[in-house]
Amino acid sequence: MSSENIESDTSIANGKIEYRRVAVKAGTTLLTRSNGRLNMQVMSALVEQLSQLGERGVETLLVSSGSVAAGRHVLGVRQDERDVPLRQVLAAAGQGRLMHAYEQLFDWHQIPVAQALLSRKDLRDRLGYLNIRNTLLSLLARKVVPIINENDVVSVDELEGEVFGDNDNLSALVANIVDADLLVMLGEIEGLFTADPHRDPNAQLVPSVDKFDEEIEAMGGGAWDSKGRGGMSTKLEAAKIAIESGIDVVIASGFTENVLTRLVDGERIGTFFPATSTKIESRKRWMLSGVSEKGIIVIDEGACNALLDDSSSLLPSGVQKVSGAFDRGDIVSVTDILGTKLAAGITNYESAELTTISGVQSNRIHELLGHHYGDEVIHRDNMVIL
Repeated sequence: MSSENIESDTSIANGKIEYRRVAVKAGTTLLTRSNGRLNMQVMSALVEQLSQLGERGVETLLVSSGSVAAGRHVLGVRQDERDVPLRQVLAAAGQGRLMHAYEQLFDWHQIPVAQALLSRKDLRDRLGYLNIRNTLLSLLARKVVPIINENDVVSVDELEGEVFGDNDNLSALVANIVDADLLVMLGEIEGLFTADPHRDPNAQLVPSVDKFDEEIEAMGGGAWDSKGRGGMSTKLEAAKIAIESGIDVVIASGFTENVLTRLVDGERIGTFFPATSTKIESRKRWMLSGVSEKGIIVIDEGACNALLDDSSSLLPSGVQKVSGAFDRGDIVSVTDILGTKLAAGITNYESAELTTISGVQSNRIHELLGHHYGDEVIHRDNMVIL
């Protein structure tokens, strides 16, 4: 598939890259004061920058920490109390306060916001992936800023095992889900240093990282702060996820004036990690790794031309035959009538439903099924051409 057939979030103007969709991660140390209170001054500056980017046509998502710290302050819990059940309580007490603060700040700019609480399990499940992606993209299309946090109010098993790491890894996965072209991880640290700058006065900022090696990994060290779960090591893990998904990454200080708008303008601040692959390569790897050999959708000549020549979504009217059993959210193969594989994608309908609506117009889906998951069998954003 040529680059013209992919809806890109970047363009080249005047010799520089213009970012069109940006994921921003704000860490606990940035958003809270030393006493645990939310730092409204920092949050206000962050929202102001996101508002300015929105006015310029840049879509933004905010992955925000701070709920546990806010809950800790509200309930008067000491910093050294950190057991898992207590963390759930603190997250429950603090998340509402965190969102209320954001709602008030964004209201000043007449920008609607939406909350999304996610766990790693949500993103590993293909149906969950589909629902999350569709929801986030729909919010962005309506000029709503999604505010995303890890769902800490979940089972103890999840918190003890599959956690993201102070939202660092979560931000990379979310950036990949929505095909962002820039991920900015903001904290109190200016970027990646050769050593912990809190302990080593000779530590030097690393302006860019073109590849990961043992030396770079060693620079990650441990957690360079006391309030969040993450640290430089988890930021490096997140950066690797993102750049391999075709996303540029910057680790920078949120205390730097106008850091977001300056980064989008192309200024180098903090540590820059250039993408090591294109979005289509990343999405193709992901799609093909999950293709069900049992699920095949056979399409007619008109649908073939629409997919290959016009980058269109697959509609039920173009489906000629359904082979195998699959569920909504599964990744299935798309072939022509001769069996030639043309594409792979995430289906909005299970095999039995698709058999019922094959060959009909999209406006009859609800009539035939009694429900409607979208006009498309496979949306073009959830499909790769082989």
